[in-house]
Amino acid sequence: MLDDQPIFEIAEFASFELFSPCADETVWFFKDLLGMVETAREGDSVFLRGWEDHYKHSLKITQRDQPGMGYAGWRAMSPKALDRRVAAIKDSGLGIGWVEGECGMGPAYEFTTPDGSVQRLNWEVDYFEATPDQKSVLDNRPQRRPLTGVPLKHLDHLNMLAKDVTVNKQFASDVLGFRLSEHIILSNQVEAGAWLRLQTRSHDVAFTKDATGEGGRLHHVAFAYGTTQHLEDAAEVLIDHGLEIEAGIARHGISQAQFLYVFEPGGNRIELVGQLGYTVHDPSWQPVAWRQDTLDSAIIWQGSPLPPEFDTYGTPNRVPTNYRTPNRYVMAEAELILGRA
Repeated sequence: MLDDQPIFEIAEFASFELFSPCADETVWFFKDLLGMVETAREGDSVFLRGWEDHYKHSLKITQRDQPGMGYAGWRAMSPKALDRRVAAIKDSGLGIGWVEGECGMGPAYEFTTPDGSVQRLNWEVDYFEATPDQKSVLDNRPQRRPLTGVPLKHLDHLNMLAKDVTVNKQFASDVLGFRLSEHIILSNQVEAGAWLRLQTRSHDVAFTKDATGEGGRLHHVAFAYGTTQHLEDAAEVLIDHGLEIEAGIARHGISQAQFLYVFEPGGNRIELVGQLGYTVHDPSWQPVAWRQDTLDSAIIWQGSPLPPEFDTYGTPNRVPTNYRTPNRYVMAEAELILGRA
Protein backbone atom coordinates (compact mmCIF):
# COMPACT_ATOMS: atom_id res chain seq x y z
CA MET A 1 0.00 0.00 0.00
CA LEU A 2 1.11 3.58 -0.64
CA ASP A 3 1.89 5.63 2.47
CA ASP A 4 0.89 9.28 2.94
CA GLN A 5 3.72 10.44 0.67
CA PRO A 6 2.66 9.40 -2.85
CA ILE A 7 5.32 8.90 -5.50
CA PHE A 8 4.89 11.42 -8.33
CA GLU A 9 7.88 10.44 -10.46
CA ILE A 10 6.29 9.02 -13.62
CA ALA A 11 4.41 11.56 -15.71
CA GLU A 12 2.57 9.70 -18.45
CA PHE A 13 2.03 6.81 -20.81
CA ALA A 14 4.14 8.07 -23.71
CA SER A 15 4.70 5.30 -26.27
CA PHE A 16 3.69 1.78 -27.19
CA GLU A 17 5.07 -0.94 -29.46
CA LEU A 18 2.48 -3.14 -31.18
CA PHE A 19 3.48 -6.44 -32.80
CA SER A 20 1.60 -7.48 -35.94
CA PRO A 21 1.92 -10.48 -38.29
CA CYS A 22 0.82 -8.16 -41.12
CA ALA A 23 2.48 -4.87 -40.22
CA ASP A 24 1.70 -3.11 -43.52
CA GLU A 25 -2.01 -3.71 -43.05
CA THR A 26 -1.81 -2.61 -39.42
CA VAL A 27 -0.07 0.61 -40.53
CA TRP A 28 -2.83 1.09 -43.12
CA PHE A 29 -5.44 0.73 -40.36
CA PHE A 30 -3.84 3.41 -38.19
CA LYS A 31 -2.77 5.78 -40.98
CA ASP A 32 -5.53 5.59 -43.59
CA LEU A 33 -8.53 4.91 -41.38
CA LEU A 34 -7.56 6.57 -38.08
CA GLY A 35 -5.43 9.38 -39.46
CA MET A 36 -2.22 8.81 -37.50
CA VAL A 37 0.89 10.56 -38.84
CA GLU A 38 3.92 8.52 -39.88
CA THR A 39 7.17 9.98 -38.57
CA ALA A 40 9.85 7.35 -39.30
CA ARG A 41 10.67 3.82 -40.45
CA GLU A 42 13.49 1.74 -39.06
CA GLY A 43 14.02 -1.91 -40.01
CA ASP A 44 10.78 -3.83 -39.51
CA SER A 45 9.13 -0.96 -37.61
CA VAL A 46 7.01 2.06 -38.49
CA PHE A 47 6.59 4.98 -36.06
CA LEU A 48 3.35 6.96 -35.84
CA ARG A 49 1.68 9.61 -33.68
CA GLY A 50 -1.77 11.04 -33.13
CA TRP A 51 -2.20 14.65 -34.21
CA GLU A 52 -2.32 15.88 -30.59
CA ASP A 53 0.60 13.71 -29.42
CA HIS A 54 3.42 16.14 -28.70
CA TYR A 55 6.36 13.75 -29.05
CA LYS A 56 7.88 12.47 -32.26
CA HIS A 57 6.05 9.17 -31.93
CA SER A 58 3.54 7.44 -29.68
CA LEU A 59 2.99 4.17 -31.57
CA LYS A 60 5.59 1.79 -32.99
CA ILE A 61 4.30 -1.02 -35.22
CA THR A 62 6.70 -3.94 -35.67
CA GLN A 63 6.42 -7.01 -37.89
CA ARG A 64 6.34 -10.23 -35.83
CA ASP A 65 4.92 -13.72 -36.32
CA GLN A 66 2.26 -13.15 -33.66
CA PRO A 67 0.29 -10.08 -32.57
CA GLY A 68 0.82 -8.62 -29.12
CA MET A 69 2.69 -6.02 -27.15
CA GLY A 70 6.34 -5.18 -27.64
CA TYR A 71 6.68 -2.71 -24.79
CA ALA A 72 4.85 0.11 -23.04
CA GLY A 73 6.84 3.32 -22.70
CA TRP A 74 6.48 5.69 -19.75
CA ARG A 75 8.07 9.12 -19.29
CA ALA A 76 9.55 10.16 -15.96
CA MET A 77 8.91 13.55 -14.35
CA SER A 78 12.61 14.53 -14.47
CA PRO A 79 16.09 13.02 -14.92
CA LYS A 80 16.43 12.61 -11.14
CA ALA A 81 12.99 11.04 -10.90
CA LEU A 82 14.08 8.59 -13.59
CA ASP A 83 17.18 7.69 -11.59
CA ARG A 84 15.15 7.09 -8.43
CA ARG A 85 12.56 4.92 -10.17
CA VAL A 86 15.29 2.91 -11.92
CA ALA A 87 16.88 2.23 -8.55
CA ALA A 88 13.53 1.11 -7.15
CA ILE A 89 12.90 -1.15 -10.15
CA LYS A 90 16.33 -2.72 -9.77
CA ASP A 91 15.59 -3.37 -6.09
CA SER A 92 12.35 -5.10 -7.08
CA GLY A 93 14.30 -7.66 -9.12
CA LEU A 94 12.35 -6.92 -12.31
CA GLY A 95 14.90 -4.70 -14.05
CA ILE A 96 16.39 -5.72 -17.40
CA GLY A 97 18.74 -2.85 -18.30
CA TRP A 98 19.21 0.26 -20.42
CA VAL A 99 18.29 0.30 -24.11
CA GLU A 100 19.15 2.86 -26.77
CA GLY A 101 16.64 5.50 -27.75
CA GLU A 102 14.60 5.37 -30.95
CA CYS A 103 12.67 7.89 -33.08
CA GLY A 104 12.73 10.81 -30.70
CA MET A 105 12.76 8.85 -27.44
CA GLY A 106 16.02 8.93 -25.51
CA PRO A 107 17.70 6.06 -23.66
CA ALA A 108 15.21 4.02 -21.64
CA TYR A 109 15.43 1.62 -18.74
CA GLU A 110 13.70 -1.65 -19.60
CA PHE A 111 11.94 -3.82 -17.02
CA THR A 112 8.94 -6.10 -16.73
CA THR A 113 5.76 -6.31 -14.72
CA PRO A 114 5.52 -9.34 -12.38
CA ASP A 115 3.76 -11.15 -15.25
CA GLY A 116 6.57 -10.42 -17.69
CA SER A 117 5.09 -7.60 -19.82
CA VAL A 118 7.97 -5.44 -21.04
CA GLN A 119 7.98 -1.78 -19.98
CA ARG A 120 10.35 1.12 -20.61
CA LEU A 121 10.97 4.29 -18.63
CA ASN A 122 12.79 7.33 -20.04
CA TRP A 123 13.14 11.10 -19.74
CA GLU A 124 14.68 12.48 -22.94
CA VAL A 125 12.28 13.13 -25.83
CA ASP A 126 12.21 14.99 -29.14
CA TYR A 127 9.08 17.01 -29.79
CA PHE A 128 7.22 16.77 -33.09
CA GLU A 129 7.89 19.72 -35.37
CA ALA A 130 5.13 20.38 -37.87
CA THR A 131 6.03 21.18 -41.45
CA PRO A 132 4.49 24.37 -42.88
CA ASP A 133 1.59 22.42 -44.41
CA GLN A 134 0.92 20.70 -41.06
CA LYS A 135 1.12 23.79 -38.85
CA SER A 136 -2.02 24.91 -37.02
CA VAL A 137 -3.06 28.53 -36.56
CA LEU A 138 -3.26 27.61 -32.86
CA ASP A 139 0.24 27.78 -31.40
CA ASN A 140 -0.76 25.45 -28.54
CA ARG A 141 -1.47 22.57 -30.93
CA PRO A 142 1.39 20.42 -32.24
CA GLN A 143 -0.23 20.40 -35.70
CA ARG A 144 -3.47 20.99 -37.56
CA ARG A 145 -6.05 18.20 -37.72
CA PRO A 146 -5.20 15.84 -40.62
CA LEU A 147 -7.67 15.28 -43.44
CA THR A 148 -7.07 11.52 -43.71
CA GLY A 149 -9.58 9.09 -42.24
CA VAL A 150 -11.07 10.03 -38.88
CA PRO A 151 -7.94 11.25 -37.08
CA LEU A 152 -7.55 10.11 -33.49
CA LYS A 153 -5.98 12.61 -31.11
CA HIS A 154 -3.56 10.81 -28.84
CA LEU A 155 -2.44 7.66 -27.06
CA ASP A 156 -4.64 7.17 -24.01
CA HIS A 157 -4.16 4.07 -21.83
CA LEU A 158 -3.17 0.41 -21.64
CA ASN A 159 -4.88 -2.73 -20.33
CA MET A 160 -2.78 -5.85 -19.64
CA LEU A 161 -4.10 -9.28 -18.74
CA ALA A 162 -2.72 -10.43 -15.40
CA LYS A 163 -2.23 -13.80 -13.80
CA ASP A 164 -2.51 -12.11 -10.39
CA VAL A 165 -4.06 -8.64 -10.50
CA THR A 166 -3.09 -7.78 -6.91
CA VAL A 167 0.61 -8.56 -7.36
CA ASN A 168 0.79 -6.41 -10.51
CA LYS A 169 -1.20 -3.62 -8.88
CA GLN A 170 1.11 -3.55 -5.86
CA PHE A 171 4.20 -3.42 -8.07
CA ALA A 172 2.74 -0.52 -10.06
CA SER A 173 1.81 1.29 -6.85
CA ASP A 174 4.79 0.62 -4.61
CA VAL A 175 7.59 0.73 -7.18
CA LEU A 176 6.29 3.02 -9.92
CA GLY A 177 3.94 5.33 -8.00
CA PHE A 178 0.59 4.61 -9.67
CA ARG A 179 -2.49 5.34 -7.56
CA LEU A 180 -5.52 3.07 -7.51
CA SER A 181 -8.74 4.62 -8.87
CA GLU A 182 -11.07 1.61 -9.00
CA HIS A 183 -10.94 -2.16 -8.66
CA ILE A 184 -13.17 -5.23 -8.86
CA ILE A 185 -13.38 -7.57 -5.86
CA LEU A 186 -15.13 -10.88 -6.47
CA SER A 187 -17.17 -12.74 -3.83
CA ASN A 188 -14.16 -14.97 -3.08
CA GLN A 189 -12.17 -11.74 -2.37
CA VAL A 190 -10.01 -12.23 -5.48
CA GLU A 191 -9.13 -8.93 -7.16
CA ALA A 192 -10.30 -9.30 -10.77
CA GLY A 193 -9.30 -5.91 -12.09
CA ALA A 194 -7.47 -2.74 -11.05
CA TRP A 195 -7.47 0.66 -12.76
CA LEU A 196 -4.55 2.91 -11.81
CA ARG A 197 -3.59 6.50 -12.59
CA LEU A 198 -0.46 8.63 -12.58
CA GLN A 199 -1.94 12.12 -12.37
CA THR A 200 -5.60 13.14 -12.76
CA ARG A 201 -7.15 11.00 -15.51
CA SER A 202 -9.27 8.09 -14.31
CA HIS A 203 -6.58 5.59 -15.30
CA ASP A 204 -3.41 5.23 -17.36
CA VAL A 205 -3.08 1.47 -16.93
CA ALA A 206 -5.37 -1.40 -16.00
CA PHE A 207 -4.67 -4.97 -14.99
CA THR A 208 -7.52 -7.43 -15.53
CA LYS A 209 -7.67 -11.09 -14.59
CA ASP A 210 -6.52 -13.38 -17.41
CA ALA A 211 -9.21 -16.04 -17.78
CA THR A 212 -6.61 -18.42 -19.25
CA GLY A 213 -4.51 -18.14 -16.08
CA GLU A 214 -1.43 -17.12 -18.04
CA GLY A 215 -1.00 -13.35 -17.71
CA GLY A 216 1.44 -11.01 -19.41
CA ARG A 217 -0.72 -10.60 -22.52
CA LEU A 218 -2.16 -7.50 -24.16
CA HIS A 219 -5.86 -6.97 -23.64
CA HIS A 220 -6.00 -3.63 -25.45
CA VAL A 221 -4.24 -0.35 -26.06
CA ALA A 222 -6.46 2.73 -26.27
CA PHE A 223 -6.43 5.94 -28.27
CA ALA A 224 -8.60 9.00 -27.67
CA TYR A 225 -11.00 11.07 -29.75
CA GLY A 226 -12.64 12.87 -26.85
CA THR A 227 -15.96 13.44 -28.63
CA THR A 228 -18.94 11.22 -29.45
CA GLN A 229 -19.23 12.51 -33.01
CA HIS A 230 -15.68 11.54 -33.96
CA LEU A 231 -16.17 8.09 -32.41
CA GLU A 232 -19.36 7.62 -34.42
CA ASP A 233 -17.58 8.77 -37.57
CA ALA A 234 -14.77 6.30 -36.91
CA ALA A 235 -17.26 3.48 -36.38
CA GLU A 236 -18.81 4.16 -39.79
CA VAL A 237 -15.42 4.17 -41.51
CA LEU A 238 -14.28 0.98 -39.79
CA ILE A 239 -17.48 -0.91 -40.61
CA ASP A 240 -17.42 0.24 -44.24
CA HIS A 241 -13.85 -1.05 -44.55
CA GLY A 242 -14.65 -4.49 -43.18
CA LEU A 243 -13.12 -4.18 -39.72
CA GLU A 244 -14.59 -6.27 -36.92
CA ILE A 245 -16.07 -4.14 -34.18
CA GLU A 246 -16.18 -6.25 -31.05
CA ALA A 247 -18.27 -3.95 -28.86
CA GLY A 248 -19.64 -0.42 -28.65
CA ILE A 249 -20.36 2.34 -29.03
CA ALA A 250 -21.16 2.17 -25.30
CA ARG A 251 -19.92 3.45 -21.93
CA HIS A 252 -18.11 1.75 -19.09
CA GLY A 253 -19.18 2.27 -15.50
CA ILE A 254 -15.55 2.03 -14.44
CA SER A 255 -13.91 5.26 -15.67
CA GLN A 256 -17.26 6.36 -17.21
CA ALA A 257 -15.54 6.59 -20.60
CA GLN A 258 -17.31 6.04 -23.91
CA PHE A 259 -15.73 3.27 -25.96
CA LEU A 260 -15.56 1.22 -29.12
CA TYR A 261 -13.44 -1.95 -29.37
CA VAL A 262 -12.16 -3.00 -32.79
CA PHE A 263 -9.69 -5.62 -33.99
CA GLU A 264 -6.97 -4.18 -36.22
CA PRO A 265 -5.88 -6.39 -39.17
CA GLY A 266 -3.07 -8.02 -37.17
CA GLY A 267 -5.49 -9.34 -34.54
CA ASN A 268 -4.86 -6.91 -31.67
CA ARG A 269 -7.79 -5.38 -29.80
CA ILE A 270 -7.81 -1.57 -30.01
CA GLU A 271 -10.02 0.67 -27.92
CA LEU A 272 -11.14 4.03 -29.29
CA VAL A 273 -12.36 6.43 -26.63
CA GLY A 274 -15.08 8.99 -27.32
CA GLN A 275 -16.16 11.00 -24.30
CA LEU A 276 -13.29 10.71 -21.84
CA GLY A 277 -13.68 9.39 -18.32
CA TYR A 278 -13.74 11.38 -15.10
CA THR A 279 -10.68 13.05 -13.62
CA VAL A 280 -9.40 12.78 -10.05
CA HIS A 281 -8.33 15.98 -8.27
CA ASP A 282 -8.99 14.77 -4.72
CA PRO A 283 -5.64 14.05 -3.01
CA SER A 284 -7.37 11.72 -0.55
CA TRP A 285 -9.39 9.82 -3.18
CA GLN A 286 -10.67 6.53 -1.86
CA PRO A 287 -10.52 3.77 -4.51
CA VAL A 288 -13.94 2.60 -5.68
CA ALA A 289 -14.49 -1.11 -5.01
CA TRP A 290 -16.93 -2.85 -7.35
CA ARG A 291 -18.40 -6.03 -5.90
CA GLN A 292 -19.99 -9.12 -7.46
CA ASP A 293 -23.51 -7.67 -7.32
CA THR A 294 -22.53 -4.42 -9.10
CA LEU A 295 -20.35 -5.86 -11.89
CA ASP A 296 -22.92 -5.34 -14.65
CA SER A 297 -22.87 -1.58 -14.06
CA ALA A 298 -19.09 -1.58 -13.67
CA ILE A 299 -18.43 -3.07 -17.09
CA ILE A 300 -21.30 -1.57 -19.10
CA TRP A 301 -23.17 1.45 -17.82
CA GLN A 302 -24.79 2.37 -21.14
CA GLY A 303 -25.02 0.00 -24.11
CA SER A 304 -25.10 -3.71 -24.94
CA PRO A 305 -23.17 -6.34 -22.92
CA LEU A 306 -19.63 -7.25 -23.94
CA PRO A 307 -19.14 -10.59 -25.75
CA PRO A 308 -17.77 -13.58 -23.78
CA GLU A 309 -14.40 -13.42 -25.60
CA PHE A 310 -13.76 -10.02 -24.03
CA ASP A 311 -12.60 -11.84 -20.89
CA THR A 312 -10.57 -14.51 -22.67
CA TYR A 313 -9.04 -13.04 -25.84
CA GLY A 314 -5.67 -11.32 -25.60
CA THR A 315 -2.56 -11.17 -27.75
CA PRO A 316 -0.63 -13.26 -28.28
CA ASN A 317 -3.53 -15.67 -28.09
CA ARG A 318 -2.49 -19.04 -26.62
CA VAL A 319 -5.70 -20.88 -27.56
CA PRO A 320 -5.33 -22.01 -31.22
CA THR A 321 -9.05 -22.67 -31.70
CA ASN A 322 -9.80 -19.05 -30.87
CA TYR A 323 -7.00 -17.47 -32.87
CA ARG A 324 -8.28 -14.43 -34.70
CA THR A 325 -7.08 -14.42 -38.30
CA PRO A 326 -7.07 -11.10 -40.14
CA ASN A 327 -10.29 -10.34 -42.00
CA ARG A 328 -9.75 -11.22 -45.66
CA TYR A 329 -11.87 -8.35 -46.92
CA VAL A 330 -9.75 -5.94 -44.91
CA MET A 331 -6.53 -7.53 -46.14
CA ALA A 332 -7.65 -7.32 -49.79
CA GLU A 333 -8.55 -3.64 -49.51
CA ALA A 334 -5.32 -2.83 -47.71
CA GLU A 335 -3.35 -4.65 -50.41
CA LEU A 336 -5.11 -2.54 -53.05
CA ILE A 337 -4.38 0.73 -51.24
CA LEU A 338 -0.78 -0.27 -50.58
CA GLY A 339 -0.35 -1.01 -54.31
CA ARG A 340 0.39 -4.70 -53.89
CA ALA A 341 -2.78 -6.13 -55.42
